[in-house]
Amino acid sequence: MRKPINRILVPVDFSPDSQNALRYAADLAAVFGAEIMMLHVVEPVYVAEPYLGVAPEFGMFLDEQMRNAKAVLAGLGTDLKTKGQRVRTMVTAGPPALLIVDTAKDLGTDLIVMGTHGRTGLAHMFIGSVAEKVVRTAQCPVLTVRGAASKRTATKRVR
Repeated sequence: MRKPINRILVPVDFSPDSQNALRYAADLAAVFGAEIMMLHVVEPVYVAEPYLGVAPEFGMFLDEQMRNAKAVLAGLGTDLKTKGQRVRTMVTAGPPALLIVDTAKDLGTDLIVMGTHGRTGLAHMFIGSVAEKVVRTAQCPVLTVRGAASKRTATKRVR
């Protein structure tokens, strides 16, 4: 017997692709009566000052990113709550794929719904794919939603 879907984790990076995934998750949550848990992961940028270690102003920059992300997520959450959906928002810092998978496990998530940028070739090789890493390592099902910009164009078959 399948486990019911009560909690849906939606990693949000504020891109159009993640906004699209959030809409999918909201539709699914409405059908299943599930809670939407939006997660934004700030990926810290470390710049070392010679002989001193990490520059202190970068800690302030990270704090500012975290505050801004919390504010934007709160706005997205309010929009969903006005539509009668249960929403929780979370912001953390670190490696995105790892934190998405760990958060899903820690919160007992039943489904992860996330956008994918659809990068291929060299861009995929050098930038990597957070979605791909999450799909490979998550302990719950993962639904990836491709954005409009990454849809492949239809091709005709010639016989």
